[in-house]
Amino acid sequence: MRPSDPTAPATRADGARRAGAEGRGPVRFGPALPEPGLPVLPEVAAVVAGAAGRPHPEPAGGAPTLLEAARGHWERRGLAPEHGRIVAAPGGAALLLALTAALGGDVLVPRPCPAWWAPQARLLGREVFPVATPAECGGVPDPYALLETVRRVRAEGGDPRLLVLSVADDPTGTVPPPEVLHEAVEAAAGEGLHIVSDETWRDTVHPGHPGTGTVLFSPAEMFPDRVTVVTDLAGGHLPPALPAACARFAPTAHGERLADRALDFLTATGAVLAAPVAAAATYVLHEPEAVTAHRSLAVALHGALAAAAHRAVLAGGGLALPPRAGRHLYVDLDPLRPALTERGVTDAQDLEDFLSERLGMAAPGGHRFGDDPAALRVRLSTGPLLGSTPDECTASLTAREPLRLPHVAMQVNKVTAVLGELSGEGREDQR
Repeated sequence: MRPSDPTAPATRADGARRAGAEGRGPVRFGPALPEPGLPVLPEVAAVVAGAAGRPHPEPAGGAPTLLEAARGHWERRGLAPEHGRIVAAPGGAALLLALTAALGGDVLVPRPCPAWWAPQARLLGREVFPVATPAECGGVPDPYALLETVRRVRAEGGDPRLLVLSVADDPTGTVPPPEVLHEAVEAAAGEGLHIVSDETWRDTVHPGHPGTGTVLFSPAEMFPDRVTVVTDLAGGHLPPALPAACARFAPTAHGERLADRALDFLTATGAVLAAPVAAAATYVLHEPEAVTAHRSLAVALHGALAAAAHRAVLAGGGLALPPRAGRHLYVDLDPLRPALTERGVTDAQDLEDFLSERLGMAAPGGHRFGDDPAALRVRLSTGPLLGSTPDECTASLTAREPLRLPHVAMQVNKVTAVLGELSGEGREDQR
């Protein structure tokens, strides 16, 4: 099978090819989490301001009040109340780095995957092996591709120990069906892999989609002894300017040891929450009415915008799975390759440059998410569609029909126009 074949299991030679492709644009460290596009909730800002005068540092791993708030947060989402360890850090990247260091070995990820996963392993000198995802979703590996990748890696002398997956995916904006998630986790557990479940976006599932809006499982409910749950609060709770994340370890002796090693790493690297950020994290994890009401409005808004962007992509001749969560969708523009080639767009970096300029917003190419650099894939985010000023963004949040607002319609129409121009030329070429 060709290296670019999405069903081909990854090998160390593939890793070398990807490393060589990094000269074609800055793909080693990709974009940050998608911007929310909304002003900071006033109640959160007040909590941050109130904690700014605290003279004492936060303890490494988080203060007891924060950890108890995180425990309650997960219990309300169905995780068993056994007292597994919880550790907090300034962002999901810091936690994943600590976990990867603590576990050792090589790392497996679905392809594509969030841009912040792979750099942690690379920084530690670990190999990262992307695994193809099922046709119906992203976020989890196809179980058969996972088993074959593990077999190939071990045959070549590798040591796969960790699988990172997500229950609500960035970059694809999809939610794996429970049976698909179970099969992937079961395959990983059968091979002795530890699973890190990134649940950053689990509270951003769009309303109005039966089967995904009300039923969402965590791998920790399926195989509690083999799963560490990580939630970056920048997903649906805090703005990226207030980086905070929590990890929930298995309530076992192995989970205790893993938590201790991860905490050692966080302490040694100074990855400690600032007091104002810790206060904000504690506040949102308790989920007062102001937080839950704001989150519901924001999720519905981003869902409506993602659906509109998806319609624009399909109308323009592109391909994309329907977005079901988060603030983004993952677009394949290979059907428009002839028109793009005429404009000098031949790979993912070219596509990123072209669309970012034409759309006036960041449009990171698929190569930043571990995808084939030669493929014409890109992630589009909904945050820039909300407006360009705080007043416009607030108006979008409170409007009954945000898609009818002039500033929102203008941004969505820009996506339609750019892709429509390309697809129109493609249809003319086929005549």
